[in-house]
Amino acid sequence: MGHIVWIASYPKSGNTWVRAFLHEILRPDDGAFDLDRMAQTAGNEASIDNYRIIDPRPWGQWTPGEVARARPAAQAAFARRHGRVVFCKTHLAVLRSRGRPTINMDVTAGAIYIVRNPLDIALSYADHQGVPLDVAISLMNLENHETPSTASHVSELLGSWSQNVETWTRRSLPGLHVMRYEDMLATPVAAFSGLAAFLKLKMGRRRIKEAVRATSFGNLRHLEDEKGFGERSAPQRRFFRQGRAGTWRTALSASQVTKIASCNEAMMRKFDYWKDVEA
Repeated sequence: MGHIVWIASYPKSGNTWVRAFLHEILRPDDGAFDLDRMAQTAGNEASIDNYRIIDPRPWGQWTPGEVARARPAAQAAFARRHGRVVFCKTHLAVLRSRGRPTINMDVTAGAIYIVRNPLDIALSYADHQGVPLDVAISLMNLENHETPSTASHVSELLGSWSQNVETWTRRSLPGLHVMRYEDMLATPVAAFSGLAAFLKLKMGRRRIKEAVRATSFGNLRHLEDEKGFGERSAPQRRFFRQGRAGTWRTALSASQVTKIASCNEAMMRKFDYWKDVEA
């Protein structure tokens, strides 16, 4: 049986960037980087195809309870198909849904968790979902928030932003590596060198720099503009929007900042985001 290394995060936190970096350093030298080939390096837990193996009925017939009950088996089947350690993207919080775990620990080898300032996430999440900013903020603050199933993805129990972050990072474990999106922006070579070391990938600083350059936000955005990107949601004009930290300062009202901060103080303090609110 294979085992999964989760690439986990709340949506719009840098998950795609980490997957792009891993794809760049692990793929064979087969030409130019291709965004839509990242699935060769890291699967997507919520992909409907993982669940059709467990339940072949049309997705519209699946109830949320049936998805929750199928999830551990779907993850085990995903690990079994690969027969080795395999990367897999998820936005699930580590919770129980209708009596079943969202993450099957029996087939888990470890996790990379990416955390980002929720004040900036709100802007990207609203764009990704195609909803007003205040609606996005309410969803981020909603405990046990669960997305609906679609024709391409099963429902995901995201929880609130704080729930998602806390359930993945509450314990310091040997198999867990936490990355801050802001550090990935400010010192990318150091941040991704730390990731490579965690994964025991033996490569020099020059190779890390090359991979960081190939998967920079500017390059990923150029590739999307040139060839498109299958993960762009229907409401979005483009998947890669700005790739910066601190844009919330001119985009959020004082009441919106307060609404996010009041529901997420503990986790914002833990990851050094609270100083932005107090500044």
